[in-house]
Amino acid sequence: MTRAALLILADGRFPAGGHAHSGGAEEAITAGRVRDVASLQEFCRGRLHTAGLVAAALAAAAAAGYDPLLLEEAADARTASPALRHTSRRLGRQLLRATRAAWPCAELDALAAARPRGAHQSVVLGLAARCAGLTPLQAAYAAAYESISGPVTATVRLLRLDPFDATAVLSRLAADLDHVATAAAEAAHRVHTDGVAALPAAAAPLLDITAEQHATRPARLFAS
Repeated sequence: MTRAALLILADGRFPAGGHAHSGGAEEAITAGRVRDVASLQEFCRGRLHTAGLVAAALAAAAAAGYDPLLLEEAADARTASPALRHTSRRLGRQLLRATRAAWPCAELDALAAARPRGAHQSVVLGLAARCAGLTPLQAAYAAAYESISGPVTATVRLLRLDPFDATAVLSRLAADLDHVATAAAEAAHRVHTDGVAALPAAAAPLLDITAEQHATRPARLFAS
């Protein structure tokens, strides 16, 4: 059951709203920083070790049972861009709807009541993992994988890349994904003794800047 829950939660077809977001890939393509498979891989590697690491650690901490409202504050502090905070809560609101239907749980209900306008996606993901019986490490894997699978899928549509080549990008980043998920889970383990300061705060200034630029574009395919 637990392994099946991880597959469901990480499935791109899970109705969490991610299909409408590119994780910064659309703006990177517009700026010419992502042009082909090689540049997509470098973009995803950078995103995984920054925004992906932060999201994975927050998710792991939520799965470990740490106070989700304190994690909400930690997520705010680690998300400099107002546009990215808005996106995270928008995705979190949709994810919360989906996970409450899939794994009814009092903790998810409490978060929904406390954050009616939406909680951060990573916190919701971790709490959903906890309610589904997953471990903090498994929650970290789901969050880390989501941080790169979304941009890869979006880039296939935006650049008309060969889907086989795009999938190979994910495969080549498997070792990086293992490293990030493990580091995130280890950081989450320290939260109970050291507080949220134990969680990584890896910055990605270019992602922040381009998120603000993307939010003002009148014509765009993806919401972020």
